[in-house]
Amino acid sequence: MHLIKATLLSTLFLTVSFCTIGQDRYKIRAGDPNGINKWYMGRQIAHVMSHFGIDWLEREEREMEENTSLLLKNLAVKPGMVVADIGAGSGYHSALLSKMVGTGKVFAVDVEPEMIAYLNARIKQEKLSRIVPVLSTEQKVSLPENTIDMMLLVDVYHEFSFPYEMALSMRAALKPGGKLVLVEFRAEDPTVPIKTIHKMSEAQAIKEFKAAGFAFDKNIDNLPWQHCMVFTKQ
Repeated sequence: MHLIKATLLSTLFLTVSFCTIGQDRYKIRAGDPNGINKWYMGRQIAHVMSHFGIDWLEREEREMEENTSLLLKNLAVKPGMVVADIGAGSGYHSALLSKMVGTGKVFAVDVEPEMIAYLNARIKQEKLSRIVPVLSTEQKVSLPENTIDMMLLVDVYHEFSFPYEMALSMRAALKPGGKLVLVEFRAEDPTVPIKTIHKMSEAQAIKEFKAAGFAFDKNIDNLPWQHCMVFTKQ
């Protein structure tokens, strides 16, 4: 009887502890009006760019401003690789990646049904192959475990409402030793013409991804406005 009671008390203690940890992970307080009132590890989370921002994602000057061609070279994608474009949006990068993977595959993951609908229409109109649109949730990428060689996140992670949970989900979906490439506008550079809340520093990114079990590999510092940070699944 005493053993049963002790076991129940121990289980209750662990449950309460995990719940408390989850509650402590995020702080709710006001801040930049361009963000939500939710903070993670000292960083305020930005509002999500919805499907209403497709024109900005597809702007003609994007190649000049972000040097997408150089970013793709940084990725060193090889034929046969399985790549996931997380927060794929309009499919700007997914379309380019689909031409690099050969017999591989590109999972274009997004949380908005409207973006998935746009992606499906784009695939049909442009006769793209090797792209699989995936509707995710705010906490899970909805990809099978240990199946992805590389994940690409371009200017999207800072908008995740549940960054820790998403990082764990992405880590689970990567193959052992798989790479996650985080591209974010440089918070350290005030000349980058992007709102502060839509930027991230290298130090902040490393802190957050290490907390989710990633190892920082390197920052390929050759893009005009953005970090190109590479993390490895440990």
